[in-house]
Amino acid sequence: MLNENIKAIRKSKGLSQQELAIKLNVVRQTVSKWEQGLSVPDSDMLISISEVFETPVSTLLGETVIETEVDNLKTISEKLEVINLQLAQRKTTRRKILHWLFISLSVVIAAIFVTLVVLISPYLGWDYSNPETAVVRVAFHAFEWLFVRLAPIILIGSIIGIFLTRKKK
Repeated sequence: MLNENIKAIRKSKGLSQQELAIKLNVVRQTVSKWEQGLSVPDSDMLISISEVFETPVSTLLGETVIETEVDNLKTISEKLEVINLQLAQRKTTRRKILHWLFISLSVVIAAIFVTLVVLISPYLGWDYSNPETAVVRVAFHAFEWLFVRLAPIILIGSIIGIFLTRKKK
């Protein structure tokens, strides 16, 4: 019973006979003899074994210990599955956020274009002779100038982004 418990606990701790022997300052053959039941460790060695295994001596001497796998393949695969699901959810969330961001950007650009058309903005025909409105008109003209040049590029990019981030079936 002691030999089976030493072997089962050693394997559950992921130790080879050589590693256990090094920790106990004995040769590997000694550990092998213990596990085969050909010899028995003395009381001091039992205490050392229990300290290495972090197990009470009574467990070593008591009932048979059920051997557990060090790397339980099922547990690892379950953890990997959870991680993969979390990564997939993050990817889906990011895709949705980007998709709606591109749609919002397109709507805002289109709304500004419509506003400029409705206001019948004389894009290059501003009259700056009135000093009371000249500063506001210059600022508006700068916005308009920048918008007319950049908005089409941004709009095309956001439309492409909408198609690239749409939900695939």
